[in-house]
Amino acid sequence: MKRNVLIIGAGGVAQVVAHKCAQNNDILGDLHIASRTKSKCDAILQTVADKAAMKQDGVFKSHSVDAMDSAAVAALIRQTGAQIVINVGTAFVNMTVLDACIETGAAYIDTAIHEDPEKICETPPWYGNYEWKKRDLCAEKGVTAILGAGFDPGVVNAFARYAIDTYMDDVTSIDIVDINAGSHGKYFATNFDPEINFREFTGTVYYWEDQKWKETSMFASGREWDLPVVGKQKAYQSGHDEVHSLAANYPKADVRFWMGFGDHYINVFTVLQNLGLLSEQPVTTAEGLEVVPLKVVKACLPDPSSLAPDYTGKTCIGDLVKGTRDGAPVEVFVYNVADHAEAYAEVGSQGISYTAGVPPVAAAMLVATGEWDAKAMKNVEELDPKPFFTLLDKMGLPTRVEVNGTDTAWNA
Repeated sequence: MKRNVLIIGAGGVAQVVAHKCAQNNDILGDLHIASRTKSKCDAILQTVADKAAMKQDGVFKSHSVDAMDSAAVAALIRQTGAQIVINVGTAFVNMTVLDACIETGAAYIDTAIHEDPEKICETPPWYGNYEWKKRDLCAEKGVTAILGAGFDPGVVNAFARYAIDTYMDDVTSIDIVDINAGSHGKYFATNFDPEINFREFTGTVYYWEDQKWKETSMFASGREWDLPVVGKQKAYQSGHDEVHSLAANYPKADVRFWMGFGDHYINVFTVLQNLGLLSEQPVTTAEGLEVVPLKVVKACLPDPSSLAPDYTGKTCIGDLVKGTRDGAPVEVFVYNVADHAEAYAEVGSQGISYTAGVPPVAAAMLVATGEWDAKAMKNVEELDPKPFFTLLDKMGLPTRVEVNGTDTAWNA
């Protein structure tokens, strides 16, 4: 049984991870959290103390580390005795943290695909550009690495596998739908790191259809979805991490990702993009200062973690999976609904951070107990989803299922 967890990162998702690790420290053992700025980690630990979140007496310490420095991360893993690392730092540090885990033998869990700061929306499959190149090394050294174990990617990957394994002989399409029907009350803000958020939407939109990669542009392909609880919502096709692994594991199925956006968000985004303010390339001001427009925009926008106190409404994230069983068509929608206010009351974070932060802790618990300790690199759809759903049900993210329009329990 693996124990002792090191959390990398100190943003809104890291706060959720910290609380959920504390609530389950009887399984996860000693806990540690590290980021470049130790005071941010200390602030998160204070929220854990304020909520009396620790299930039992134990260690929860903060540390400073430059996660871009793989040797420094490896040294911290050894210092803390961590056997599981939950990486919820910026997507730019995935590979350095993964390398540190491979070096030390610690299990690695992340919630998003690696990104190169100098590149936006690389050609697919994105996992093949970075993480998958370490697959053989992980297997050789017996290192567990679970990729994209947030909600999307992560839980939605498990949703797809569950729908296919349980209800279908053949799968024809997987459409992932992410709707945030909540309101933060700000003129304009992003729900997680603006730099990562905007980079997702400024490049080519890649999707898998007719067993090949196809391209469109952001906001070019939209449709209205009628979903449980949140009702009718407009969502647009966009590129996203899970499309790339699901396309590899279910190559005969069309795989698309849809994200909900309101007209106001689209209008502000379009103005920023047309003005060049979402560029990651440096520009020089009249005063001779070199600045990166995207970083300036990020500095001007509200910190995503500051949105939580006033956030209201719900999210609905799920997979519409279509296929056949005994020659007849079948349509399954596997989904979760989360509430922003409930998330804030429990862990002090908004619902987007909550949905992203609970699943990697569930994954860590499954690694700790051995059920997901694969001793190899895996995407979530390559692992048994049922123990994952069982934990998520208990931890605040229950799985719901509709089969051909009729509600049913996932574990019926």
